[in-house]
Amino acid sequence: VAGLGNYGLWGTRHSVGMAVLDRLARQLAVAGSWRADRRCCADVALAAAQGLELVLLKPRRLMNINGLSVASAAEIYSLRPEDIYLVHDDLDKALGKVAIKLGGSARGHNGVRSCINALHSN
Repeated sequence: VAGLGNYGLWGTRHSVGMAVLDRLARQLAVAGSWRADRRCCADVALAAAQGLELVLLKPRRLMNINGLSVASAAEIYSLRPEDIYLVHDDLDKALGKVAIKLGGSARGHNGVRSCINALHSN
């Protein structure tokens, strides 16, 4: 699960993906286990939920190149594109509304576009 955003710019709508990952880590009781992983230039926490092993990822790059971190983590942790969930802002959605989408285009979101390009998959 990758929380897209601009690392270090906390509290902005554009970094809501990282805020969601922080909340998820607290709910999964792994908030204290974030570590910087230089191999993928991201903060990573490992968790388990409902029999699944999760890799929580907060790229340490600007939004427009978050895909480089996501693709590197996919290689390190042997993940296929279909194993990856992206959490990101969407200006077309009202604040507080959530949508789940399988595949498709980036719809103008540069972080999602970066992931599509780096993973060679939509």
